[in-house]
Amino acid sequence: MSRSLFAKKSISALVAEASDTKHALKRTLGPLNLTAMGVGAIIGAGLFVLTGQAAAAHAGPAIILSFAIAAVICFFSALCYAEFASLIPIAGSAYSYAYATMGEFAAWIIGWALTLEYLFSSSTVAVGWSAYFVSLLRDFGLVIPTQYCSAPLAYDAVNGWVLSGSVINLPAIFIVAIIGWMISVGIQTAAFVNNLMVIIKLLIIVLFIGCGVVYINWDNLRPFIPENTGVFGQFGWSGVFRGAGIVFFAFIGFDAVSTLAQEARNPQKDLPTGMLGSLSISTLIYIIVAVVLLGVVGFSQLGVPDPIAVAVNALGPNFVWLRYVIKIAIIAGLSSVVLVMLLGQSRILFTMSQDGLLPKAFGKVHPKFKTPFFTSILISFIAMIIAGIFPVEILGQLVSMGTLLAFAIVCLGVLILRRTQPKLHRPFRTPLVPLIPALGVLTCVAQMIVLPGVTWMQLVGWMVIGFIIYFSFGAKHSVVRNP
Repeated sequence: MSRSLFAKKSISALVAEASDTKHALKRTLGPLNLTAMGVGAIIGAGLFVLTGQAAAAHAGPAIILSFAIAAVICFFSALCYAEFASLIPIAGSAYSYAYATMGEFAAWIIGWALTLEYLFSSSTVAVGWSAYFVSLLRDFGLVIPTQYCSAPLAYDAVNGWVLSGSVINLPAIFIVAIIGWMISVGIQTAAFVNNLMVIIKLLIIVLFIGCGVVYINWDNLRPFIPENTGVFGQFGWSGVFRGAGIVFFAFIGFDAVSTLAQEARNPQKDLPTGMLGSLSISTLIYIIVAVVLLGVVGFSQLGVPDPIAVAVNALGPNFVWLRYVIKIAIIAGLSSVVLVMLLGQSRILFTMSQDGLLPKAFGKVHPKFKTPFFTSILISFIAMIIAGIFPVEILGQLVSMGTLLAFAIVCLGVLILRRTQPKLHRPFRTPLVPLIPALGVLTCVAQMIVLPGVTWMQLVGWMVIGFIIYFSFGAKHSVVRNP
């Protein structure tokens, strides 16, 4: 049993699987599409919400440093992802990388962690999309009753789960349903819509920067690192690092590009370009927007769900029109995040099914659409349920935990494979090995340690469910273990 748990798939078998024309996905994505997918997944709630909240409660103007620290941690992982993606261009992403380096059980763990990241992240962002959509409608005099646009469940540390009085979050369900159908019927349509939404939100971000830069009051950025209050994480350098842990969520998404390997025209070259390019673009945008935001409005005023709107209001009555434009951009930005997360989730389950760890239905390709149609519809339905009944605040840290676990395993996998198979042809090589992968593992684990204990309990519960599925079905039907 112990040997079977560590059964590995060979690199050649994974490459052959990616080239299988019988079960092939349609290869239509180039480097521009993949970079846009990455930007679409990254720039969302992190920029439009977390920037202000982390600055107000933890880092002050030094949230700029928090973004830089979080970006460095992600770049360690992105460099390792890029090596694996060029070496093993398959839709399974980190799941397949772990299968080749650490064996089946580790692959299942990371596949289940990625499910936690992608599925819950898409649902979480859909809830945020609902709030902005309802707000935009209200600006035009259209009001959706609160009980039909809010979660029926609420959670607090004292009372636990309670009923909120609402019925269901219909707008959140609506956006997941629309995007779920879109990714089910064709990757080209999904890519076109994503590109359009990315263009919209980038144009609006540039517009915000252009309007706000002349109103920057540099006194708002002093002191750059506010004095610590005596509590760890409340300003000072501890606040900078606590802020980095919070805004880390803002960088989640670049790894979803690797799940599109079997739909990329030239995956060995284009996947590293898409991941590293989208992460670089997003980091630059985050830092510039943070400078403008904190320069226009003092950080103490930004502890709100819509800090960008607060800054627009501070620009004066001549920019009232910009409020509506900003909300439209945020809606577009959050839509693209939902799209890429659902895409990534469906491709992970598709690959796990090909390995026999999930039922065959998850691995079937629709004869007309050339997509994993059943898988896309099913995960969209589950995401609709989660988005319709759960509040947004309980899911964010759990998503970060699953992501950090996946990142750490990928970095460890590069170290292992460089030692066990050093002569493999790697179209992209992670620089400064073993330093970069080792730093990736250490920084990811450190970020996990500082997350609250309740998040660890949720992660353990999620993994227990995964182990039950694996040992009751996956282990018995594994193609590697039962050839």
